[in-house]
Amino acid sequence: MNTGRIAVIGGGSWATAIIKILSVNCDQISWWLRSEDAVNFIKTHHHNPVYLSDVVIDTNKVHPTSSLDEAVADATIVILAVPSAFLKDVLKDVSDSIFANKIVFSAIKGIVPDDLLIVGEFLHRRFQIPISHIGVITGPCHAEEVALEKLSYLTVACNETKHAALLAGLMNGRYIKTIVSDDIYGTEYSAVIKNIIAIASGVCHGLGYGDNFQAVLISNAIQEIKRFLDAVSPISRDINDSAYLGDLLVTAYSQFSRNRTFGSMVGKGYSVKSAQLEMNMIAEGYYAVKCIHELNKKHGVDLPVCNAVYKILYEQASPKNEMKLLSDRLR
Repeated sequence: MNTGRIAVIGGGSWATAIIKILSVNCDQISWWLRSEDAVNFIKTHHHNPVYLSDVVIDTNKVHPTSSLDEAVADATIVILAVPSAFLKDVLKDVSDSIFANKIVFSAIKGIVPDDLLIVGEFLHRRFQIPISHIGVITGPCHAEEVALEKLSYLTVACNETKHAALLAGLMNGRYIKTIVSDDIYGTEYSAVIKNIIAIASGVCHGLGYGDNFQAVLISNAIQEIKRFLDAVSPISRDINDSAYLGDLLVTAYSQFSRNRTFGSMVGKGYSVKSAQLEMNMIAEGYYAVKCIHELNKKHGVDLPVCNAVYKILYEQASPKNEMKLLSDRLR
């Protein structure tokens, strides 16, 4: 399918997985990585030296670069796949017109700190990108299973569904099935909150709670997500669709979920700082829960699971005590 050049921004596991997915159907892909050493390594050895190193990069199709301007210059579609906490730093020196006449998709499952904005809203305000040219890529999908070519599903959302359908067609393949949606706010906020829930799930696992409690926690959590989405973007949506419930389930239960792993470490007694240092990976839910806590001061939605995670991570509350209090509220 010839759509011109696609640019992928980010050098982590999810960016690498997206490169693998796109390489099946796309012949011109620019890949921005911050590290010049990583760029040179990929050009020489054809795999990412740090993340998903088993994925073979077809450098006839994929062109790594450490120049953001070069990566984006001739692209018709740009996919952002960097941690939300680093997005502003990555884009700080680029011109306001860098995304002009381009379709920009966020594969970032987080909120931009300080601004308290989901990525799509941040891009709209900062770069004046029309909402119709902003999209979201969500799960349920873990990069590690993409690397193993296990059957996975992606939701591609955009208000202008023809743009979502275009990218969905490029990502659809033997082990990737794609779903098109027009719910950019709901899918993006849901992807943010499910990371917070996954931390709660991990904390419970670390404390020794079993599968029975986890099932109750997650069934309450999807209702919590629905209440928040109805408050911030009150449109008709089926919360049981895979973009919402499916993404929550895989993030809360999977061995590949870094948010669940982070929460499990905290539940086992690690301090927040020591858990972060030992993981050496970004758990988006850590930043997201503070942002959602601040955003919810305006909306006043009942978010007991998110509130418990906030207290544990930012108010040094006892995980054991918070989960006991939470368990008394769940139904």
